[in-house]
Amino acid sequence: MRVLMVAAENDRLPNCKVGGVADVIRDIPYALAKHQVETLVVVPDYGQPELNRNFVGDIAVPFRQHLETATLWEVEQADGVIQFVISHSLFSEHGGAVYCNDDGQRPFATDATKFAFFSAAVSEAIEHGLFGHLDVLHLHDWHAACVAVLKEFSPRFVKLKMLKTVYTVHNLALQGIRPFNHDDSSLEAWFPTLSYDGQVLCDHQYPHCFNPMRSAITLCDKVHVVSPNYSEEVLRSSEPDRGFFGGEGLEHDMQIANRYGKLIGILNGCEYPQERSIFKPNVTEFLNASERTLFVWMARTQQLTSSHYIAHQRVKSWLTTPSSGPLITSVGRLTDQKALLLRQATEAGIVLDELAKITARSSGRLIVLGSGDAHLEYVFTQAMARNENLLFLNGYGQSLGDMLYDIGDLFLMPSSFEPCGISQMLAMRSGQPCLVHQVGGLSDTVAHLESGFVFSGEDLHQQKAQLLNMFTQALELYDNDINRYDQIRDGAQAKRFEWDNVALSYINSLYTH
Repeated sequence: MRVLMVAAENDRLPNCKVGGVADVIRDIPYALAKHQVETLVVVPDYGQPELNRNFVGDIAVPFRQHLETATLWEVEQADGVIQFVISHSLFSEHGGAVYCNDDGQRPFATDATKFAFFSAAVSEAIEHGLFGHLDVLHLHDWHAACVAVLKEFSPRFVKLKMLKTVYTVHNLALQGIRPFNHDDSSLEAWFPTLSYDGQVLCDHQYPHCFNPMRSAITLCDKVHVVSPNYSEEVLRSSEPDRGFFGGEGLEHDMQIANRYGKLIGILNGCEYPQERSIFKPNVTEFLNASERTLFVWMARTQQLTSSHYIAHQRVKSWLTTPSSGPLITSVGRLTDQKALLLRQATEAGIVLDELAKITARSSGRLIVLGSGDAHLEYVFTQAMARNENLLFLNGYGQSLGDMLYDIGDLFLMPSSFEPCGISQMLAMRSGQPCLVHQVGGLSDTVAHLESGFVFSGEDLHQQKAQLLNMFTQALELYDNDINRYDQIRDGAQAKRFEWDNVALSYINSLYTH
């Protein structure tokens, strides 16, 4: 069997990662190859100079009333997996950035055009046999969804129509919605001769707009979400005021997919090195690395930001005054998905302040690593200024994140929704118990008082209260019964979410049935 995976990110390649989808695209092809599934992966060429490109062919792509030329390159072939990129100026004109941030008036405009062209180029390459024989086409997130649209509605693509098509939803909150017409970033601007059924492709809330994610959910043979529990949550309407995030407007489409046996929940996996180093970093090494990283971040702008200045002062202070208590860690994008509960108001300021104060009672410290929403960055910086035992590193560095997984005593992941989550798996792999919200993949990976700590709640008020209560209980256990706490730590490290098992589920549930 030969499978082509189409995605926007791939951490197997340099500078081609933003989120967790890149980890999946990096790992799952090699697990599939061990089960005799030859997997081909194609992503846009964002201009990475480190790539070793081998020419496969030029692709003539009708797009926006022009005939554009893209180029398919093979960049790696090993262990039953072939890696490809497609080059065009649309992909590389933003200095190697995978995604662009458009203003609120035209969300997704730049990226939607870029990925619509990418989808068209992939479709043409399939049609002209540049990937060779294929059995299954596996599309990932809204960035690849236009392939399903062209497969269904363009008479140009005969070979494409013969392929079984699987669609994986990694982030239902980002759907890539654009107008059908009257905009240079719209479905009719990209494909002016395409005859399509607007009822199938339209967004429910904005019926004059094209919704790529809804289109792929409707048109593909199988719809895969990345945990079993999440496959049930997406059938329900989101209620953000109550703190519940489910189908995000696409619950009706998910219900139909479920009714016809198309919707499958398969948990993502995690890599487990055969020989894990026994030499873990310590807190001092992490703080020294943080100081070096902060200098790099400071040098990127002419004006020094308050978050970097306060963080640097905090690192210097901590280096001279070691802590005897627990180290609480958190790594992730600063978005309301991850931080809605942490920013809820309390008498002390926000929940993050309360967590810092609870940690202080145990003589502990709290480190948060992440960036994203500018307002959340500001709110977290203010909290850091108020709490001397809180360090907020406003940025992201892979090495810093890896060190935090190793050195922490409790990993904090109170996401309001989490389709699967990788951070909790990485923390558990290092023997760090996690405190998580009982949603999505967090519910599928962390067992309360066995491999971590789990809280829930019917609304935001209850969730906030339960988070603080469970956090207090976890630190009291750490302080008063370290043997029991170490049993939970051992339980976390013993858990396994092997890609090998995930690959078998892909084959049996997505590719052959």
